[in-house]
Amino acid sequence: MILNKVEKANIEPKITLIGAGPGDPDLFSLKGVKALKTADVVLYDANVNEALLCHAPDGIPKVYVGKRSDDESFSQDAVNKLIIDYALNYGHVVRLKSGDPFFFAKGYEEIDAAESYSIPTEIIPGISSATGAPSLQKIPMIYKDLSESFWAVTGTNSRGEISEDLYIAAKTKATIVVLNGIEKVKEIAAIFQAENKNLLPVAVIQNGSTPQEKIAIGIVDTIAEIVEDKKIDAPALLVFGDVVSLHPQFQPIRDFYEIIAEEY
Repeated sequence: MILNKVEKANIEPKITLIGAGPGDPDLFSLKGVKALKTADVVLYDANVNEALLCHAPDGIPKVYVGKRSDDESFSQDAVNKLIIDYALNYGHVVRLKSGDPFFFAKGYEEIDAAESYSIPTEIIPGISSATGAPSLQKIPMIYKDLSESFWAVTGTNSRGEISEDLYIAAKTKATIVVLNGIEKVKEIAAIFQAENKNLLPVAVIQNGSTPQEKIAIGIVDTIAEIVEDKKIDAPALLVFGDVVSLHPQFQPIRDFYEIIAEEY
């Protein structure tokens, strides 16, 4: 239930939704820093680097509303109401979401809820892990004859099932970035195997841009085993495509299969 607005002369409700980027606080935008400096309240997600909170004024509420794929401590509806409550009672609410708030995030729902109460809103985009993490590994999304487009696909839908779009994406030559799919890496690899793409290069990046970053490089047939061996877990993304062959760690894999091919 939304609380009634506290009658204070200087309260001007506003909600600013900011993309916090993939994890490295140095990748946060200057516009985001400026907005944080004017915050009356900050609400932040699980994958947001807490170092960013130092840009907010001292003494204001900084509220964790953890939203990992396996963390249901805050439903989206509860978060929406909480944002509105704070805006009406405190003023400027800065909502920090990991990556980009409109890229595989429920930023639109939060803004839509706020505007239903006639609360002014602003969006400040961030670097999405879908493009930022591969870029930091020098993996391009589009490159010459290797790929002419890229798809960003959720690994699992709201029902926990593998996205139907993945079956379509696997038929293309595009670079496919899969978010929220690490728990189903075997099933996702099987989709590409069904398209006879057993040797397609794959990269898996966990905690991209942070000191905790892990990376696995392989092919469709081996990636699930490599992920298990390296103990890679969420948050992680998968990149399927020939562009992954440009990564330095892929060269030994290429050499191995070229030797096998020559023998047969």
